Amino acid sequence: MPKAAIAIHGGAGTILRSQMTPDLEREYRGGLDAGLKAGWLILERGGSALDAVEAAVCSLEDFPLFNAGRGSVFTHEGKQEMDASIMDGSTLKAGAVAFVRNIRNPIRLARLVMERTEHVLLAGEGAQHFAEQMGIPTEPDEYFFTEHRWLQLQDAIAEGRIQLDHASATPEEGIVGTALAERSDTFAKPLGTVGAVACDSRGRLAAATSTGGMTNKKFGRVGDTPLIGAGTYADESVAVSCTGHGEYFMLGVSAYDLAARMKYKGLSLSEAASEAVDRLSEIKGEGGLIAVDSAGNISLEFNSEGMYRGYKTSGGDQTIAIYM
Repeated sequence: MPKAAIAIHGGAGTILRSQMTPDLEREYRGGLDAGLKAGWLILERGGSALDAVEAAVCSLEDFPLFNAGRGSVFTHEGKQEMDASIMDGSTLKAGAVAFVRNIRNPIRLARLVMERTEHVLLAGEGAQHFAEQMGIPTEPDEYFFTEHRWLQLQDAIAEGRIQLDHASATPEEGIVGTALAERSDTFAKPLGTVGAVACDSRGRLAAATSTGGMTNKKFGRVGDTPLIGAGTYADESVAVSCTGHGEYFMLGVSAYDLAARMKYKGLSLSEAASEAVDRLSEIKGEGGLIAVDSAGNISLEFNSEGMYRGYKTSGGDQTIAIYM
């Protein structure tokens, strides 16, 4: 009998240990813990993996320190453009959205795309119209405004750069503005989304991923998060959610790459995850992934300095971690 299990991530690339304050670390761990509890509550009551990953990601989207939902970064125009995807491994059905604005929980909209349409991915105005038809909760711009995100945008605009995620680069790189340099939450190489994977008591698998994209992004850029096989994938054997520099996860088709290594090479979950991240490194990509198989085994692999992550299983295993 498979053991129920859930794993979550809040992005790869972390605050440098030297700059992580006890209070800030407590906040991050609290956000991860809340996401784990939201998903685990469903699994321990016999609920589905699909419901569990949706609940976990909704919790992470509501937490303002992660780059998704309420904590999404600002585009060049000072708005949030959010992407999300979800996949049910037992049916091979998936739903995704890109370029959505003012949606409180984009992962809920992605699930409705999967369940209420014949499509996999809706974007922009079409996705917004669909959200209106479905009555998805929205929030005003003020809900998504966080001071540290706004300061990151001003810094990025001043330096004429697009930033990979929700934080500033290191002072050593010489691109941190004065306002940000004075703050204690300066990051190393932040590469982020939020995500969850789960195996329920019946061995069913599901994966979900959500992101606010890149600070100061322009030109309608879309990363790996809403692309099935790149940032999210689930089938009867494994569920995967990725986080990092999205362009490389797209080039490596990283989420499906892990699944294919299990299916065609006969690798275990841990072996396949390790090889998938090694492949990411070979093509100069940075980030990580979380994965769970149909027996409830979990793997959390990354090649960045750290990855905000946590997991819990019915076997009694549980952890929340940030660094190696």
